[in-house]
Order: sequence, then C-alpha cells, then structure tokens
Amino acid sequence: MNLTNQQQAIIHSTGNIKINAVAGSGKTTTVIEYAKSRPKESRILYLAFNKSVKLEAIQKFTDKGLNNVQVETAHSLAYHHIVKNSGYNINPTGYKTHEIKDLLEIKGYKEKHTEYVIANHVQQFVSYFCNSTAKKVKNLNYLDVIAEPKARVFVKNFYGDILQYTRLFLAKMERGEIDITHDFYLKKFQLAQPVLPYNYILFDEGQDASPAMLEVFLKQQGTKVIVGDTHQQIYGWRYAVNSLEKVDYPDFQLSNSFRFEADVATLAGKILQWKKYLTNYQDIPIKGVGNNESMKTQATLARSNLALLVKAIELAVEEKEIKSLYFEGNINSYTYADEGASIYDVLSLYNGRRKGIRDKLIRNMNSMSELEDYIEKTEDRSMKMVVDVVKKYRNSLPTHIQTIKDMHIVDEEKHNADMIFSTVHRCKGMEYDVVTLENDFLNEATLLKILKETKEQDLAKQKLLEEINVLYVAVTRTKNLLHIPEELMPQSKVNVIQKPLIVERPSMFETWDNDLEFGKKWSARKSRNRRRD
Repeated sequence: MNLTNQQQAIIHSTGNIKINAVAGSGKTTTVIEYAKSRPKESRILYLAFNKSVKLEAIQKFTDKGLNNVQVETAHSLAYHHIVKNSGYNINPTGYKTHEIKDLLEIKGYKEKHTEYVIANHVQQFVSYFCNSTAKKVKNLNYLDVIAEPKARVFVKNFYGDILQYTRLFLAKMERGEIDITHDFYLKKFQLAQPVLPYNYILFDEGQDASPAMLEVFLKQQGTKVIVGDTHQQIYGWRYAVNSLEKVDYPDFQLSNSFRFEADVATLAGKILQWKKYLTNYQDIPIKGVGNNESMKTQATLARSNLALLVKAIELAVEEKEIKSLYFEGNINSYTYADEGASIYDVLSLYNGRRKGIRDKLIRNMNSMSELEDYIEKTEDRSMKMVVDVVKKYRNSLPTHIQTIKDMHIVDEEKHNADMIFSTVHRCKGMEYDVVTLENDFLNEATLLKILKETKEQDLAKQKLLEEINVLYVAVTRTKNLLHIPEELMPQSKVNVIQKPLIVERPSMFETWDNDLEFGKKWSARKSRNRRRD
C-alpha cells in the first residue's frame, strides 16, 4: 500500500492528536494503519459514529488481523456500562409528544393544544440536557437553542412549566417508572465518569460529537486520536459539537481525496468559501486525486424529504424514467415525521376526515391551520415537510407512494437500483459513481439575500454555517460525475472576509427554493463539455 506523506506522519505520531480529514481522504485506511503500528499488546477502542459504520469497521479491523481493537458506538459503550443487568428497559424509538403529555399528565391550559406544545419542548429539552455536559437541568438555558420567534415567545411564557416537566420526565426514567431512552443512558454514562481500560482511543466523526460523550473521551488516560472533517458538521440540530475545535491537540491533515477528481475538489472548496461571509474562515486545501470512470451507482440527493419525494414521484411515476429505486434508510421513514405522524394522517386532516387519523396528536387538531400553528410554536421541521408534501400532491399522494414502494428493491440489491434516493444526513459516509443534487440546498444568492435583512444572532450563524456544510457533504459524495443545478454553483469570487452579519430567522426548516425543477447541470468529470469556473 502506497501511503501519502500525510498518512505516514499520522501513523508515526505519538501522544494525543487530531486529524482533519477531507471527504474521501482514506481516513479509515489511515486509522487502521495507525492501529497496526501500535504495540501488539495495546488495547485499542475505536468509537464509530453509528451502527452501520461500526459493523463495517469491525469487518475491516478483523480482515487486518487486529483483534486487539474493540469497535463500539458511543451508545453501545454506554449500554454495556449502564443498562446491561441494570433492570432498565429501553424505549427504542423514543417517546411521541402525545405519550409525554399523557405520562406527565400535562393539562389545565386554556389555549388549545398548549399541553402538546409543552410536551414537544420537554422532549427537546431532555435531548439537549442528555447530550450536554451539564450535571443538572437547571444549569442549562433551553432558550439558547430556540431560534424561531414564535417558538421563543412560547418558551419564554411557559419556561417554568417546561423546566418542571423536563425534570419530572427525567426522574421517571431514573426511577425506572417508564422505559429509558438511548440519550438517557448515554447521559448516565457521562455522569458516572467511567474509566475505560484502553491504551488508545480513536474517536471517529469528531466534528459531530455529543458533548456528553466528548467529555467521557477527554477524561480517559489512554492516548486519544480524534478524526473528522470540520466541514462535515451537519448534526448541530441534535446538539452535536465539533470536537476538532474543542481540543488543543497537535493538528494533522488528510487533504488528498481519493474519491473524486480535481474539479469536484475545486467546487467543494469554493462552496466552503461562503463561510467568509459569516466568520473568519481560512481556506483549506482539498486535492482531488480520484480517477473513477464507473457509472453504475447513481444517486439523487436532497436537503429535505420533501424534495426527495417530489423527485422520486417525478422520475418513477410522472416521467417513468426509472423502473427500480432504493431509499437510503427505511423507505417508510420518508413518509413519517420524526414524531411518528404519517403522511396519511396529515392527508386525512387536510380532507377533514379526522375519524381515520391514527396519530393522537394529529387527531387532536381540528384543521390544517391548527397543525401549522403547532409547527411554528415547536420548530417541528419534519412535520412541516410532511405538510408541504400533502399540500403539493393532495389525494394523489397515496397512489404515488405505493408506486414508489412497489419499485423499491431490497437492501442487498441496492447497487442494482436505477436510482438511489437519499437526504444528505442519511447518506453521510456513503459514495456513489454519479450524483444528482436537487435544488433545495442553501445557495450563495439566498445566503447574501438573508444577510441583507439580518441582525446579529449567534444561533442563526451556526445554522447558516451548517447549511453550507450540508451542501459540501452532498457535493463530495460523488466518485465520478456530478449534476448540480446552476443556482447552487458559486456565483462570486469570495476573497475577502466580510463583516459577520447574522440572520435572526433563517428559513432552515423550509426548502430554500420552492421550484424543484433542475436548472442547467454542471458535470465535474473528464469531458469535452466540462464547464470550468
């Protein structure tokens, strides 16, 4: 194996280090070689981002004969220390808003649906606390993570009640009166201040670290290695933090991408330069050295479920361009809000057929306007996406969805699909030969328009930076050919640092452009028709 000088430097390093690895730079290969170079008697822990990455990593380490490497996710590690043999039972899918309302007996409010809005904020506050480093709920200000004006007004007016019910909900899980959530036992793991018996701990995807797990990691005595890509931080809405910016370890770079060619690297770098409008951003080198000519796996990527479903219906039903398809993750998840309310329930509400609604929250709404008011007060972006899809297709929607499901192939045959569909968050870590982007990402023109109408607010700034990261992640999923709407192409040469202007209310929970038709497409590959910036 021919390793680059950057990889060699990491492999021969000593002590705690952090590795900033651009998309497709061979970080897994580097980590494996790093582990191989440690003393054979060493005990090594590799912390993977999620279960699928964990399973893939186990196979890779096993293939290299590295039986001294233990592969875990943060939650699987916490589970073994906290839940196993404890008597706790886990609620694997978490609690819905109406379940929290009933469990905590939230009632007695005059304004309609107030108890449901409070229950929704309790759920979010619990998640915020469990992922934080705080020892007590009262040490946090929940308003710090609420951006939407109508939601902020509601939280201010009912803050005492939200705090009281949040503490009660946590107490019920602590006492075992109700099943615990995954976030809850991760929090208990952090508060227990565990001592882990490893000589080396490798923390992958460090740019999206849970603050709670990061604290556990940093308190260990073994040599610590953080690996990630600062510009792939896209889980801030789950209260993740960029650990690469939180530690003062020697900094190593992996700047060569073996996934794509130079043109895609150039485009990715120019998109990241939009950050100069928001912060003191320093350009990072991305060198595209890939040379893939395959056209086998083709994927359509979107920022939102809405844009993805619209495109799938367009290609599969309206234009009949594809005969088989695959959705990353469970296809049914694209027709449900995070809370569990389905498209079919919202459609029934839209048609005034409330008796056929199964979801308790939706059933308590008398109209679509009441549901939309609830969405504004809770910042429930996934529910808003469901509402938008229903409004677009109305009563033809069930037939369209069934057609898509009939065309969906099984996981094992994914590579044979005519088209793979995915949101960016679901395909993180994935790569495809040909990638087509939908037009619902933040673009430079929209960013500049937002900045003209803003006043300073750090929370909104972080959301805008993360939206730039989402587009960067999407662009860098390709191995060969990239189709990108012209509107998403960088329009100006950003070569000066602009004064930070922060939007008060960016439309993060809506598509950036309601017109989902393609503009002119730009192909980043060796071609006579290649367009150069």
